[in-house]
Amino acid sequence: MSEPVKPELSQNKSAPARLYGWLDRRTGIGSLMHTSLDEPIPGGARLAYVFGSGLIFIFISQVITGLCLALYYVPSAETAHTSVAYITKQVAAGAFLRSLHYYGSSAMIVVLLLHFLQTFLYGSFKGRRELLWASGALLSFLVLAMGFTGYLLPWDQKAYFATAVGTNIVGEVPLVGEWLTRLLRGGDTLGTLTLSRFYVAHLFLIPGAIFLFIAVHIALFRKAGPAGPINEDPVHPKLAPEGFYPRQVIMDMAFALLLMIGLGILAFFHPVELGPVANPADTQFLPRPEWYYLSMFEWLKFWQGSMVVFAIVVIPGILALMFFLMPFLDRSLERRPWRRPIPLLGVSIVLLGMVYLGMKSHRDDERDPTTAAQIARQDAQEEAYSKAPFEPYVASPGGSAGAVAAASGPVNPVVGQGKGVFSANGCSGCHGETGMGTPAGPSLVGVTSKYPAEQLTEWLHNPNPKMRAGNMPAVDLSPSDMSALLSYLGVLGTSAANVPATYNAEQPKSAANGKEAPVAAKAAEAAPLSAKAAAGQQFFQSHACFACHGQAGIGTARVAPMAGLIAKHSDTQIAQLLHNPSAKMRAGGMAALDATPDQISSVVAYLRSLTSVPAGQSQQVAAAATAEAPVEQVANNAAPAPSAPNAASAPVAGVHAVTASAQPLPGRAVFVANGCAACHGTVGQGTHFAPALIGIDKKFSSTQLAAMIHHPTKKMRDGGMPSITVSDTEMQQLVAYLSSLGATPAPQSVATSQGAAPAANQATSAPVSASQVAAMTRAATEELKALPLSPEATLGKAVFQKYSCETCHGVGGLHGTVAAPGLAGTASILPSAMLENLLRHHSKKMQQGGMPLTNMNAQDMKEIVAYIRSMPMPKGGQ
Repeated sequence: MSEPVKPELSQNKSAPARLYGWLDRRTGIGSLMHTSLDEPIPGGARLAYVFGSGLIFIFISQVITGLCLALYYVPSAETAHTSVAYITKQVAAGAFLRSLHYYGSSAMIVVLLLHFLQTFLYGSFKGRRELLWASGALLSFLVLAMGFTGYLLPWDQKAYFATAVGTNIVGEVPLVGEWLTRLLRGGDTLGTLTLSRFYVAHLFLIPGAIFLFIAVHIALFRKAGPAGPINEDPVHPKLAPEGFYPRQVIMDMAFALLLMIGLGILAFFHPVELGPVANPADTQFLPRPEWYYLSMFEWLKFWQGSMVVFAIVVIPGILALMFFLMPFLDRSLERRPWRRPIPLLGVSIVLLGMVYLGMKSHRDDERDPTTAAQIARQDAQEEAYSKAPFEPYVASPGGSAGAVAAASGPVNPVVGQGKGVFSANGCSGCHGETGMGTPAGPSLVGVTSKYPAEQLTEWLHNPNPKMRAGNMPAVDLSPSDMSALLSYLGVLGTSAANVPATYNAEQPKSAANGKEAPVAAKAAEAAPLSAKAAAGQQFFQSHACFACHGQAGIGTARVAPMAGLIAKHSDTQIAQLLHNPSAKMRAGGMAALDATPDQISSVVAYLRSLTSVPAGQSQQVAAAATAEAPVEQVANNAAPAPSAPNAASAPVAGVHAVTASAQPLPGRAVFVANGCAACHGTVGQGTHFAPALIGIDKKFSSTQLAAMIHHPTKKMRDGGMPSITVSDTEMQQLVAYLSSLGATPAPQSVATSQGAAPAANQATSAPVSASQVAAMTRAATEELKALPLSPEATLGKAVFQKYSCETCHGVGGLHGTVAAPGLAGTASILPSAMLENLLRHHSKKMQQGGMPLTNMNAQDMKEIVAYIRSMPMPKGGQ
């Protein structure tokens, strides 16, 4: 009979020892620690072996700091940037924590590269370690993917445009490139879906994969064992082994401590800056990736056209394959690098090439004055935003959300007036809507604390040379308006700046007597303009030329009217002066006009139009009335009055016409309800969006038409054609209606679909006279003013103006400009869901036409859709 087990003399052990013994008996922790720490290392511990442990330490640090940041981060296009700004500017030690995470990602790349070089130079991948190397190679790509997905999350300018470039590169992959881009972005453009996908990948998917392959990597490493020094046999080690503990553990901990100290110093003394919120419409921003992707960025500059496939897929694919297959390509057991010249030469060429390309990209940016100046402006904007006070994200009055601060306390009417002055004089075009700065102008936050009011007033009236070099015009304001503007500048960056603009522009005053400008000047401003002159007028307004030259170029107290200034010069001379102002013009604050030849030509055409004003006031009124009368009759589908024999009574040439008394077919209701009329015209005559459908029944049978409507071809989808899902009966009615469009129009007809739109936007129509275009635009604008808008549509109109949609689509977006089509009667009759989808995911035709990416929150999108759909149909459009 065996003796009973004697109880341990636990009373003679310390409390930690008793606790350890208790855990060991229940978990086997002692054997686990023995297996981990007593790993034999052939030849003993080495400083060269610390990089693997350093990588694990940095990864754990990244996980901890990333989880802390995730507590505050909100992954949506509306709130991501604000949440990062909150972390950086408001959370205790938030800037330090974010900087630690940012620098940690770069440190991980550096240590990963050192680990790779040590393993390669030591030949540690030899001797039955092929899978160990492959798992490490896969981990390397996962680390790079972590850097790429995390780069977008701040949602500032740099992050947005660098990610846009990165996803565009993916799109160059043959066959699946477009699909991969849409998969990454969650659609055609970067937005909330892109952020959510990158966030999930960065926080869950990729870290989970890294944890998995770290476990696989360590298991394979323990199975194969350490390779030891360079002169050791990788299969049958001969050197005396030494345990992992204590020497190698101490070395690894010392290296981890150095990493922690270095990252802490960087994060504390050089905190990471945050740039302004992403603005997809900014065409001047120059994106540059992080340093570890800079060589790839420079590499792509050497390839053009179809050869890009070799730069993106073929050559990188070959290098990646060789990277994975390294143990199979270098199979000898020789580990000394000087005895392996070919592998060493290949790796050296690749690494030195990457270093050279990265340095070349940086050097090229510094040598190009334009690029260097733009990057300097971007850095200055980033620094200014980082120093500006935090602005919380709130819904603006009326529900339109924006990253602006809510005004606390009563609204200051003087600040509201100053905000109106700021917007009315075009200041927001360069300095940003909230004065935070853009690539065209610096931030104005805190400017009143740097300079006295007298100095700012003087500079606004007479810009200094540096301001003039930045295209800053002189601002001619009354004392009250100047005081209000300075009050608004003083609260920029605070919640007090979030007030409604209350400024109402006064009537232009003549430079001579201060009275209201003569009727001739008003008539010149309202005179019918050609399409070219209309584009010039838009340029004149958008570049705030009126700040010096007055509305319609009538002059101000500082500058004479434009008509007299240009009367003695030819068009060529005027264009040259706009490009290179004379010394006198520069002394007066005139900066060189940075514009294309076509834009310069349009401005000259507009300036010339300002001179053709009849002498007498009565003649001016009569001319205006004569110009408007016939077009209003066309707009109202009425025959011309007998007193206007030259008025156009027939339909505009090239526009399909329908009999006024014709009864609409049942399919027409289906045609309009599904938004077909928005692109193809209200009677299928074709527009700038889509081709004419007249006579389509001669090209396709009813069955083919129904099939293409339900399943559009690739060419149709690229043009923005969606799949139309209707009942069989409605499909038959729609096909019957399309077949009826081939009928010969009756002689008594009226112009339809875009009849009131400018000729510049009618790709399939004959030119309409300039007087008709101008009068139609004025008539439709008046009609829109009289149209009662819902509260949501009213807010949408403000959103439309906020995103500068009028710059291309014209005032109110009704009739467009030479740059973009009008939305009344086209986009306005699209179903809400279809219109929102087009605004979020542009068709190829919209992209080719220069439509910038939209970055609207859900509320703004809902409101702008309501506004566009509230636009009236042109007369005769039904």
